[in-house]
Amino acid sequence: MIFSNLKLNKNEPIYIQIKNHVIDSINKGDLKKDSKLPSTREVSKFLSISRNSVIAAYEELESENIIATKRGIGTFVLAEGRNNSHEYFIDYSKSFNKYAYSLKHLDIIKSELPYKKNMISFKSIAPDSSLFNLDDFKRCFLDAFAYEGANLLNYGYAKGYKPLIDYLFSYMEDKGVNSINKDILITNGFTEALHMILSSLTSTNDIIVCEKPTHNTALKIMKSLGLEIIQVELDAEGMNLKQLENTLENNNVKFGYLIPSYNNPTGIVTKVKRRKEIYNLFRKYSVPIIEDGFNEELLYSSSPIEPIASLSGEGNGVVYIGSLSKILFPGLRIGWIHGDAQLIETLESVKRGINIHSSFLDQSTFYYYLKNGSFNKHIKNVRKYYKDKYNLVMEMIEKHIPYESVLGEGGLHVFIKLKNNLNARELLELCYNDNVLFMPGDIFYKDFYDTNGLSIDGINTFRIGFGKVSDEDIITGIKIIGKNIRILENNLTKSSDNK
Repeated sequence: MIFSNLKLNKNEPIYIQIKNHVIDSINKGDLKKDSKLPSTREVSKFLSISRNSVIAAYEELESENIIATKRGIGTFVLAEGRNNSHEYFIDYSKSFNKYAYSLKHLDIIKSELPYKKNMISFKSIAPDSSLFNLDDFKRCFLDAFAYEGANLLNYGYAKGYKPLIDYLFSYMEDKGVNSINKDILITNGFTEALHMILSSLTSTNDIIVCEKPTHNTALKIMKSLGLEIIQVELDAEGMNLKQLENTLENNNVKFGYLIPSYNNPTGIVTKVKRRKEIYNLFRKYSVPIIEDGFNEELLYSSSPIEPIASLSGEGNGVVYIGSLSKILFPGLRIGWIHGDAQLIETLESVKRGINIHSSFLDQSTFYYYLKNGSFNKHIKNVRKYYKDKYNLVMEMIEKHIPYESVLGEGGLHVFIKLKNNLNARELLELCYNDNVLFMPGDIFYKDFYDTNGLSIDGINTFRIGFGKVSDEDIITGIKIIGKNIRILENNLTKSSDNK
């Protein structure tokens, strides 16, 4: 009862007190617009007063359009209460910790040149969504509900959807990976998986060894956690073995982070012999490996090579991070960690502490898509499609781009190193004015900015992603890149002549 806290006095008329109480209740927010007021009979009985006083109060309120009576229904509030907010303001920019500042500084979505409508963009290495078989996916979505029902909308398990986990065990075994004393944890894609592993198993200033260059997101995670990064040069076969052994021998390395299949950004596939040599060096120095199973399904020139994890047998020295997001539904954000059972048991608790679990609706739909053969059918279709695009990109590069080297054996990107140490960021500026965008290569090196904000590694490199680019735009875009390279070369010649 809205009048339960009204204390009547003898100093003013009762109907005025009732009227003011209603107005005050509206302003305080106790009575909202369209709230129903008690009847005049109920109020008079509750307050032990004459009903006429209540009627007089309601008539006054109605004449001022504060309330309205609907015959046979009741009396309702018409007026909106005043917003008696009391603002205060915080300067959050002074509260961010080193972790937040680091991630903001390294956020290439905010720091790199943005995409604009109608641009030709080689920046992304995402798949072409027009290739997604939506009819198959819809059927799998309905299958998931048919088998699981409303359970999919309730809380699930931090470890993941068991049928999907069982499928992924089989998937890993088909790659030659031994699962004795191993387990699998489902994650929200690669990024969460790597962050969970590093944040759980490393401390500030621990050393991570990785390829040079390597995945920008991995570098960002490592830097945000305060880890020291040592990058080892790549050649056409994989990591430089002498440099790797020197690094492992002379440093207390906590982990190796490797992308042996389609290194991002170079697209280099580490060869079988080199994989064994790399694995044996890490085994020699008892340093665990985090293997990033990036784009393993998209090799164009031969059959996929078994991951490094396949070399460890029943050992637990390799932790494998898997994801199919570069070829299939990246929006689902489904990845997994395959590794030592005791490690997964603890990471499961970490996962539960972060976000309880990954979406069971997504996991179950994904499972039925994998189980019914839709994935294998999709792979066969996209391999041909992307191989044709890859060949077109390589053909256009040969025609229009003078390069020192061009790398890429599969996946959705190639990596170009320019002749004469031309600055790829200066090239990007020229191309951007011509509505062409690509990813500068320096972001894939740990020291891509010095203290003055100037690139000091990979300055003459850039990555071309072609997964979502039409054939017409590939031809036009690479021609524009070539044209602007010639402009830079002419400027360099003029500068040398003037000296």
